[in-house]
Amino acid sequence: MGFFKRRSGQGVGHAPVEISERHGVRSLHLGGPAVQSAMRIRDPWYLELEYTRAMMACLLLRPEPRDMALIGLGGGSLAKFVHRHLPDARLTALEVNPEVVGAARAFFALPPDDERLTVRLQDGAAYVREHPQSQDVLLVDGYDARRIVEDLASVAFYTDCLAMLRAGGLAAFNLWGSDRSFPAYLARLGQAFGDALLRLPAERKGNVIVFAFRPPLPDMSLTVLSQRARTLESALGLEMEDFLMRLRNWNPTSRSGFLL
Repeated sequence: MGFFKRRSGQGVGHAPVEISERHGVRSLHLGGPAVQSAMRIRDPWYLELEYTRAMMACLLLRPEPRDMALIGLGGGSLAKFVHRHLPDARLTALEVNPEVVGAARAFFALPPDDERLTVRLQDGAAYVREHPQSQDVLLVDGYDARRIVEDLASVAFYTDCLAMLRAGGLAAFNLWGSDRSFPAYLARLGQAFGDALLRLPAERKGNVIVFAFRPPLPDMSLTVLSQRARTLESALGLEMEDFLMRLRNWNPTSRSGFLL
């Protein structure tokens, strides 16, 4: 049986933060049944939700990032993974709800800030706009109880994301393929990033990760990516070879010139 535990002291204007547990998996919810983040209690560092693992396929396309930013902390799954497995990377996580940060640290083993991890209570769109050319990788996973936060899905925001990236940088956006606004979001990404987009669908749910690049574009030769996928899969325990196959199937002749 699962249970819900509501956090006390909810922030004004924010959805209530709730925690559930079922079959050894702890989940975070924001005012509804949708799972915003999940952690297997016996293996708190593993990326339990497939879409989070798919977002880390960014390392196939932009290896060895030095500076990374994350919009939407949730239970801290991505932040924990980067902190544990990428010792040369610095991550800044942006979250507007203080109760989410408290829950991530109290229930989901998010470590305290240090020289490689900084959690900021700040609007992610504003932070992106104020820090041009500062990041190698940007991860965007900003949802409320029902849908993507609209301020994180506008042409202006996507244009600011492009400006935030250093040359050769990459942004990864978690979208819902079943959202009726998905085609509009994809079109807006195209307005900001041009043809430099790749889609990676998750298998078990409707998530579609969209990778967007700031030129110069990476080496997308199959030889390079296949070797990198094998190396990353062995090092990180993520299904990188499967992700590469899906990228090839969903982007066979990208207009940006990527030949997967």
